[in-house]
Amino acid sequence: MGMPASIPAALRRRRDYAGPTLFAYGFRPFFLASGLWAAFGILLWLPLYLGQITLPTHFDALDWHIHEMLYGYVAATVTGFLLTAIPNWTGRLPVNGWPLAGLALLWVAGRVAILMSAKIGSVAAAVVDVSFLVTLAAVAAREIVAGRNWRNLRVLIVLGVLIAGNIIFHAEVLIAGAAKYGTRIGIAAVITLITLIGGRIVPSFTHNWLTRTNPGRLPVPFSRFDTAAIAVGVLALCVWIAEPKNAATGALLIAAGLLQSIRLARWAGDRTLADSLVLVLHVAYAFVPLGFLLIGASAWSDDVPASAGIHSWTIGAIGLMTLAVMTRATLGHTGQPLQIGRMTQLIYLSILVSAALRIAAAFTGSANILEFAGVAWVAGFALFLLLYGPLLIARQPASAKPNC
Repeated sequence: MGMPASIPAALRRRRDYAGPTLFAYGFRPFFLASGLWAAFGILLWLPLYLGQITLPTHFDALDWHIHEMLYGYVAATVTGFLLTAIPNWTGRLPVNGWPLAGLALLWVAGRVAILMSAKIGSVAAAVVDVSFLVTLAAVAAREIVAGRNWRNLRVLIVLGVLIAGNIIFHAEVLIAGAAKYGTRIGIAAVITLITLIGGRIVPSFTHNWLTRTNPGRLPVPFSRFDTAAIAVGVLALCVWIAEPKNAATGALLIAAGLLQSIRLARWAGDRTLADSLVLVLHVAYAFVPLGFLLIGASAWSDDVPASAGIHSWTIGAIGLMTLAVMTRATLGHTGQPLQIGRMTQLIYLSILVSAALRIAAAFTGSANILEFAGVAWVAGFALFLLLYGPLLIARQPASAKPNC
């Protein structure tokens, strides 16, 4: 297959862009926003959870926390990834400059609107908040369709589910005072995205690294087994959204977890111990089957709390995978070598510890463990901002090697 004819024009636009560096490419503002909100959101959540502060939001403390992690932090990360990946998929010009700044401003407006929803009104806050994902979907659809990149239209389907989940989340809060379906839909959409996109990049990056440095057994190429594992996972997630505590739902979730475990084992992750930048992708993905298995078991036994599986997904799979992708993409797109040092390893370790502690807190009910999990999360993202923030906001020559 030849290179699309539009790629040289896209490269020229990147090279000739003379505006603020922060808005030169999609990953820059949105990875920075993601890191800031992931850290600051939990810094607000911990004293809110302990009853030490109140916020002028219409949401109760738990719903605010869930919404802002799913539809704030995760939405920003997904946006940064999509706006960076789509030009590579389609060969079209990247979104940058004022259009990108406007989209970033719309995301910020959503965060302010939710935070101040008790002041401005719940409906107005919902409209502002939902408009961000709707605008992102419109931009992504235009680029993918114009580039005739039909293969990646399925990403738009997942994005549409995320939009629907956000709308339902707001409706539930308005009508019932608490969100349940909107929470599960949002989590399911992001986990599906990880099985789709993560299921492509994890074996791909592993294959490339092993081919260069450690010849031998390689990841098994995508096959019908992967298609079946994804399909069973999507089906299990759909049933879980509707009937989370049903015994049949539990069986389906466990089956999905086993299939995803086998899928991960086929990617030769055990041969990547020498490169943390590749290994962390496998560790992050491991929380996907773990989440399926724990939530499935919770449908059968009250001794297994569903929140253990949910936080395996949200902190382990989503938190660690997003950081793995953000660190790797930031290095690659700012001209840095794809090599990391102990400080970036400490970022990954902090989120891994946070996931383990939060799962333990679900089993023990310990508020102290939960607080330590929050501190570890904040520490990981604060370190990400310290190390990678300068790369995101300033031009960096390819020869420069930050202490990451």
